Amino acid sequence: MIIAEPKPIQEVAEYIKEYHKVLVVGCGGCTSVCLSGGETEADILATSLRILRKKEGQKLETVVTTATRQCEPEFIDGLKELVDEAEAVISLGCGVGVQFLAERFQEKWVLPALNTILAGGTVQPGQWEERCGLCGDCQLHLTGGICPVIRCAKSIQNGPCGGSQNGVCEISTEMPCAWQLIYEKLTVLNRLDLMLAYRPAKDWSKERSGGPRKMKREDAAL
Repeated sequence: MIIAEPKPIQEVAEYIKEYHKVLVVGCGGCTSVCLSGGETEADILATSLRILRKKEGQKLETVVTTATRQCEPEFIDGLKELVDEAEAVISLGCGVGVQFLAERFQEKWVLPALNTILAGGTVQPGQWEERCGLCGDCQLHLTGGICPVIRCAKSIQNGPCGGSQNGVCEISTEMPCAWQLIYEKLTVLNRLDLMLAYRPAKDWSKERSGGPRKMKREDAAL
């Protein structure tokens, strides 16, 4: 899941200071789950922007809608009529959603209302943590399903550093050592032999080899 957080309301208001009618588009996907970009958040943002504009002695007209997912063309094509009637579009999707809207509606400014933070999951209500760095070379089969690239502060590939003490990272006493977690999990799985396996330096070229990464499945392509 992509995790995003709201931009300061004043920042978003500055984006649209030249406009008098805007379309606010929420997203029913990831940003809805992390309570940043769903239908409720879109309504709150629109109301807040109108209040700020009213305090300036001016009027702002807002129209609010929510796409099932902003990263899927079929869900944003249906927004065309609303987009045509607006002067600008405010997206409460992640950075991918903003770009998909901007590509689909070339003639309109599509402005971000969120900052995209990480790829992670819910660890408890109202709290999300990063779990994947989207590196394109998953090694979780060697580490008991615990990613050292993200969960180790130094992204160390072969065991803990000298700063780890009592299972805690030297960076923060609230951060467990990723390699301690890996050791404990491999112990449960009776696969401590994997702790001895050498892992070469990570090939970051698989993450960034120039331009946007792509994936295509022939069985799903048109």
